[in-house]
Amino acid sequence: MSDHKPSAAKTQPVQRRFSRSRFDARIQVSVFREGVTTNFWGRTSELSLDGIGATLSGELRVGEVVSLEFPIPLPPHIIKVRAVVRYNDGLRCGLQFLVVTDEQRLLLREVCVVLASAS
Repeated sequence: MSDHKPSAAKTQPVQRRFSRSRFDARIQVSVFREGVTTNFWGRTSELSLDGIGATLSGELRVGEVVSLEFPIPLPPHIIKVRAVVRYNDGLRCGLQFLVVTDEQRLLLREVCVVLASAS
């Protein structure tokens, strides 16, 4: 038996840089593995300025870099961005945006405001 106590990090709530909003949309995810591009589709669950949560038709691995494409409720009505997989739990995953242009960042900010006011 171990006298090991749980770390304080596990007992304290996670501090997020940006608030999350509920966001339900179809998402397309592409990942390049072993010389082949694999596409998954799924549904988003939440959106923030720096990432998105989704449940997909296939499993991603933590650390993988993927391409995302999903609709948004403002013109141009679709956004394409690269992201890294930060966590996965079966088919559920959290994706952090990597390279976001200033225009995309402004658009994401506007979408998050719309989503927050709809809640």
